[in-house]
Amino acid sequence: MRFTSEQRLDDGVVEREFTLGEIPGTLWTPESAVPVPLILMAHNNGLPKGEPRLVARARHSAAHGYAVASIDALGCGDRPRSAAAVQARADLRRAMQAGEPVDEIFESFIGPLVDNAVPEWRTTLDALLSLPEIGGPVGYSGWTALGIRLAVAEPRIAAAGFFAGGYVPLAQREEARQVTIPLLFLLQWDDEGNPRQRALDLFDAFGTKEKTMHANLGGHTGTPWFEKEDGDRFFGRHLK
Repeated sequence: MRFTSEQRLDDGVVEREFTLGEIPGTLWTPESAVPVPLILMAHNNGLPKGEPRLVARARHSAAHGYAVASIDALGCGDRPRSAAAVQARADLRRAMQAGEPVDEIFESFIGPLVDNAVPEWRTTLDALLSLPEIGGPVGYSGWTALGIRLAVAEPRIAAAGFFAGGYVPLAQREEARQVTIPLLFLLQWDDEGNPRQRALDLFDAFGTKEKTMHANLGGHTGTPWFEKEDGDRFFGRHLK
């Protein structure tokens, strides 16, 4: 892991950009003399790690005593996308605008995106846990499809917060039954891009005995800020 920049922000958070092979990432840490727990914060498919809502969430958590890391996995941010993925995204936008079925298109590029992202996140986790300022345990916050696979594949993740998505690939919907860690599931009741009933069915499918759903009125990007504060309290119960 090679750090390429560092700046101290006005909320007492240190923000560092890094590269790990071809993986670009950002690490936010509090100005603390002791090792702190880590939260892996994943954006939705294709968005960059510098997406403003993700950065705001990351800085808030870091200011409250967590190390927070995000990466641009393959196909996200500025990293190359395959011609097939570019075409699938265009087809998906057209189908959604026309009110046509999207499941087959969705599966064709989200499944491979998750398959490619998980090894890079696990490689990043290895490197992060070698840093003296990070002591674990580890949480995950963000994109549901990726989070399900990571929660199943990565035993070092102790708790997870998922932003509810009805469009989760079939493979991850089946894997949800294997998720046994504490889970906070956020649902936007009027999410125009994620069918509500599918999200409710997914919540039912999770195998964990400790799962909580918070549902709020509003569209996809309307999650209230107080849910971020509640999320930090959730991680405080399980990571500190």
